[in-house]
Amino acid sequence: MSTSDRELPPILVVAFEGWNDAGSAATTAVDLLADEWDADVVDVLEGEPYYDLQVNRPIVSRDEQGVRTITWPGTEVLFGVLPGGRPVLLMHSIEPSLKWRSFVAELLEVADSYGVTEIYTLGALLADVPHTRALPTSATSHSPEVRQRLNLPESEYEGPTGIVGVFDALAGIAGYDAVSLWVSVPHYVSEMPSPKATAALIAALTAYMGVQVDLPELQEDSERWESAVTELTSDNPEIEGYVAQLESSRDAAESAEATGDAIAAEFERYLRRHGK
Repeated sequence: MSTSDRELPPILVVAFEGWNDAGSAATTAVDLLADEWDADVVDVLEGEPYYDLQVNRPIVSRDEQGVRTITWPGTEVLFGVLPGGRPVLLMHSIEPSLKWRSFVAELLEVADSYGVTEIYTLGALLADVPHTRALPTSATSHSPEVRQRLNLPESEYEGPTGIVGVFDALAGIAGYDAVSLWVSVPHYVSEMPSPKATAALIAALTAYMGVQVDLPELQEDSERWESAVTELTSDNPEIEGYVAQLESSRDAAESAEATGDAIAAEFERYLRRHGK
């Protein structure tokens, strides 16, 4: 364990249930990583000022002693350690109904109390992508400095946004190095949890964080999910045909990208050979 890793400030990873969590991919990613990094709950932030309780109702359950308890919607804050020794803060929350700016300010206040400087927000959106291919991920940042340093594109999206977009923007304005990571989930299986999307999101996140995570059970779940979706779609010729169209479009796009990359690589070799 290197001293430099131990001395680095914590990284914050946050995901929200709701509109930005297609297939429960983002929140499942946070929960799996919390287990992987032995993260313990250090706080649960009160959520009542931010939620319409007729939309996000409290949950009644029984504890290990059989006592009935009520769990109110809020934000769970966990603290763990990455493989290299760097601390990590994780937040599992729900997209609020009210006072979004105050809500984000409260979460950032917690992040600041731990000395966080680097933030990753996770999101998952429904898209025209086939379940039989690798689910695409993308990254952007509200901060021009972060985009330049990490070679990220500026988001071209215009329209209604969710709490992930607001969180990323307000974190960037507050001076955090904030990155927003997204995975595309096939829209024709929108009601099903998507372990394949979770796996893609975790792979993208850990690549940016510079850590390795081995989750063989998630890989097995992803394969079972793909097989189950294939079986479901095969029972409906119309959907099966639609998936085939998505596959053809995706393969053609990847082929074009590969060709473009090959041309660019050959051009670079040409310039090197001629000393340019």
